[in-house]
Amino acid sequence: MSLLLAALVGLAIGAVLGGLGGGGAVLTVPVLVYLFGQSAQEATTGSLLIVGVTAVIGALGHARAGNVRWRVGAAFGGAGVVAAYAGTLLNRRLDEDLLLLGFALVMVLAAGAMLRQGEPRPRHRSRAAAVAYVALTGLGVGFLTGLFGVGGGFVIVPALVLALRLPMPVAVGTSLVVISIVSAASLASRADDLDLDWAVIAPFTAAAVAGTFAGQRIGERVSGPTLTRAFAVLLLLVAAVVGVHSATSLA
Repeated sequence: MSLLLAALVGLAIGAVLGGLGGGGAVLTVPVLVYLFGQSAQEATTGSLLIVGVTAVIGALGHARAGNVRWRVGAAFGGAGVVAAYAGTLLNRRLDEDLLLLGFALVMVLAAGAMLRQGEPRPRHRSRAAAVAYVALTGLGVGFLTGLFGVGGGFVIVPALVLALRLPMPVAVGTSLVVISIVSAASLASRADDLDLDWAVIAPFTAAAVAGTFAGQRIGERVSGPTLTRAFAVLLLLVAAVVGVHSATSLA
């Protein structure tokens, strides 16, 4: 039963990653904690592996369609590598319920950004301002990835569109490259203490990879704003459950 559940949830999260270029990792951690009984630290580590592998496969699929800017993705992801290590250090020191409460806040912020922006419109920025904006966003994404095990696609995609004026399909594909880099960096920072439940992680990851291909097709047929709003509502519901549970445990 747990094998089937892991596969079904992984398929759904992979579809989100493939269709939106991010967001799926935000659901991975609560799923691993509340459905599979993992600790917050175990779940964030497992999430990094699941989302990192899925992002790599998804990025290759988008690359075949010409929707990846490799240099942009490498620069953006590189900016977040050091911050990912810092986030991992803090992850190891936080109380589990406090970590989950912070995670609920991240979900609310992500949902709010999605509902407010829809499909972001490019803004005119000088080259220097655009580079600085992307670098700072990369640092923030890296820190969030190390701390919470999320890919940060809900931040990366708008940044690529707003600062660099990339078309939405290209921003989605490039976002997956960034997620791959910062997830790998965060996993590397935990290499001395990897504790993964492969009976859950393996089918979860395999299904998530399969889901990315379905997500790409869904993204081609359904408007970006429609997918984004639907996912944002789901995030708010999950955030409410995680927040209430964590706050009650801390009280």
